[in-house]
Amino acid sequence: MLDGNKLYGLDISGASFAKACGGPCTEGCVTLARIGDDAWALGDSKRPDVAPLRFTTEELAVAGIDPARFGLSV
Repeated sequence: MLDGNKLYGLDISGASFAKACGGPCTEGCVTLARIGDDAWALGDSKRPDVAPLRFTTEELAVAGIDPARFGLSV
C-alpha cells in the first residue's frame, strides 16, 4: 500500500475527475480520479480551489466509497 508521502507526491495535474451524484449536481458533488495503480484523488466540485484528498483503493473501500458510482473501475 502507498503511504501518504507517496500518494501526495503523485502529479495529478492531468487527472480526469468524475462526479457521483444521487441527483442533479446543483450544490456541488464529490469528484474522484484515479491517479495511479492504487491511488485516488477525492475532490469537491463546489470547492475547486481546495486540494483533493488522496487515498489508496483499500482506504476508499473502508470508507465505503465505490469508484463504480463515479463510472470508474478498480
